[in-house]
Amino acid sequence: MVRIRLKRTGGKNWGSFRIVVCDIRKQRDGKMVEELGYYDPKHSDEKLNSERLEYWVSQGAQMSETVQDIYARAKAGTSKVAGQADPYTKKKNFKKDAE
Repeated sequence: MVRIRLKRTGGKNWGSFRIVVCDIRKQRDGKMVEELGYYDPKHSDEKLNSERLEYWVSQGAQMSETVQDIYARAKAGTSKVAGQADPYTKKKNFKKDAE
């Protein structure tokens, strides 16, 4: 089975992610089939190739929760607001006001 998920890149305490298609049996940072875009939560920067993502979903690939949120924002034409938590984030001390 194929899954569309995030692959971690970047340094310690400064992570950024690539949106990739990979087999569910592979490790998080292991071999990937295709790279579809990137997501940088520190700078609220994201880019996604929606056409390729839709192709993989039509072939039976499943998206992770975070990729679903990124795809919904890309489809709506909005971007993530800096300092605003994702709806599934359960951190207690997350800053909610953009500074």
